[in-house]
Amino acid sequence: MLIKKDPDLLKTYLEDSSNLKGGYAEEAVLPESAEELSSFLKEADAKKLPVTISGGGTNTTGSRIPFGGAVLSLEKLNKVVEVSRAGMSAILQTGVMVDDLKKACETEELFYTCHPTENTASVGGTVATNASGARSFKYGSTRKYVRSLKMVLPSGEMFNIRRGERILSKNDSRITLGSGRVIDVPLPAYKMPNVKSSAGYFAKDGMDLIDLFIGQEGTLSVIVEIGMGLVGRPSKILSSFVFFRTEEDAWRFAAEAREISKRNDLRNVQASISALSIEYFSREALGLLQAKKTVLPKEAQGAIFFEQEVEPGKKEDAVLDEWLKLIVKHDSSADDTWVAMTEKETENFLALRHAIPESVNDIVRRNGFRKISTDIAVPDGTALEMMRFYTDTLKGEALEHVIFGHIGENHVHANILPRSEEEDARGREIAMKFIRKGISLGGTVSAEHGIGKIKHKYLEEMYGKAGILEMARIKKAFDPNCILGLDNIFPKEVLSLA
Repeated sequence: MLIKKDPDLLKTYLEDSSNLKGGYAEEAVLPESAEELSSFLKEADAKKLPVTISGGGTNTTGSRIPFGGAVLSLEKLNKVVEVSRAGMSAILQTGVMVDDLKKACETEELFYTCHPTENTASVGGTVATNASGARSFKYGSTRKYVRSLKMVLPSGEMFNIRRGERILSKNDSRITLGSGRVIDVPLPAYKMPNVKSSAGYFAKDGMDLIDLFIGQEGTLSVIVEIGMGLVGRPSKILSSFVFFRTEEDAWRFAAEAREISKRNDLRNVQASISALSIEYFSREALGLLQAKKTVLPKEAQGAIFFEQEVEPGKKEDAVLDEWLKLIVKHDSSADDTWVAMTEKETENFLALRHAIPESVNDIVRRNGFRKISTDIAVPDGTALEMMRFYTDTLKGEALEHVIFGHIGENHVHANILPRSEEEDARGREIAMKFIRKGISLGGTVSAEHGIGKIKHKYLEEMYGKAGILEMARIKKAFDPNCILGLDNIFPKEVLSLA
C-alpha cells in the first residue's frame, strides 16, 4: 500500500472539476488490494480518522475534495477482470477509467451504455453518483446495469451484494454481515421523484439493497469491484445536428422526438425514429462553438444533436426520411441539418458536443469564479414550461450563461458564469429559483452529478430537513463512527442530530 504525505504530491487530490477550494489532507492512501483497503479502514475507523474517497477528479460537486483526514485513492485498483460476450457483462475494479472499459467492451463487440462526457472518469465514480450521460435517454442510468458490488465497509468488513439477493421493506430491513453483525437499515419515508435522479440515497419500500450503494457518493462503503451488465455493440450510430431559427422550435422538436422514440421503442417499430440521445444547445452555447471558428447556419438560435442506432442500408435511409419529416415540421430544413456520413464525421460531431462544456470550463478559469450549474430533470410534459422558465428568468439579467444538455430526458444544465462577487450572489439566487421551479414540477435537483459538498441546500429544498435526517440515520447505521465521505450529500453537522 502506497502512502503519500509530501504536500506537493497531495495537491493533485485536492481539486476536481467543481473548482471547490480550500481542501487539505494529512495523507493519500493508495491500496493495491481489497485486503489492504480493509486493513486501512479498520485502523481509520478505530482512530475516527475522516476518509474521503478520490475518484478520477471529474466530479462537479466537490465530493472528492477532503477537508482533513486521509484521501483514499483507488487508482491502483484498475483492472478489467473480465468481459463476457456470452454473459453480456463485465467485472472490473472500481478504479478502471471509462475509456478503458469502452475499449475492453469493443473487443467483444459489446457496448458500455453509460456515456459521460469525461472518458477519464472512473467507473467506480459513475456508480457512486449513479451517472448517466447523453445515451441514458435510450438505455437509462448506471443503476440499471449494476449487477453486483464488492465493497469494504468503514469498519473494514467485507460486504458483497448481488442484485435481487436482498430486498428491503419497512417490515424487514435488517441485513446480516459475514461477521454476524446485524445492521438495521432505517428506510426513509421521503418519496423519490419519478425521473432519473442522483439526489441522495435511493429509498423506497421493497427496494433492492444494492440500489442503496449506487449513488451513495462514498458515504456508506468503499466499492472495490463492480459486476456490470452490457448490451450488444450497435453496427452503426447515425448522428445529426439540426439548427433552428428559434429556441422554442428546438424544444418542440425535441419533445416530439422524445414521444415518438418512446412509442416506437415500446411497440418495437422498425425503420423509424428511435433516438439513442437527444441533446440541446442554446443560442449562447452555439456562440461558444462560433468562438472556436465553427461555421454555423446564420440564423441558428438553437440546435438539437441526436443519435440513433441503425442497421446500414435501406433501413438507414428510411430512418433519415422520418427524421427529415419531423425536422421540416418544426420549421427547420435539410439545409440546416448536418448528418454524419462517416465514422470520422461522427467523431467530429461528438467533439463539437464536448467542446461546449470544455469552453464553459475555460470561461470559469478566466473569470475566477465557480460556475453555478443546475442538474435538474423534470417529468415528461413539463419540459417546455421548465425551458421557458430558464430563458425568461435569465433574459433580463446581465449574467453570462449557457444552457445545454439532455433535453430528451427533460434534463438540461443551466450554467451561470459569474464575473464578480455581485454576479455570484445574484447567480445563486437565480439558481435557487430554478431549483424550486423544478421541484414544483415534480423533478429532481440532481439528475446525474450527485450532491457532493456544494449542493446541500438544493437537496434540503427537495426533501426537507426531515428527509436529510433520514439519510443521516442510514449513514450512521453503516458508519457509526462517521469517518467516510463527510460533508458529501449532507453537512456533517447533521450527523450529530440523527
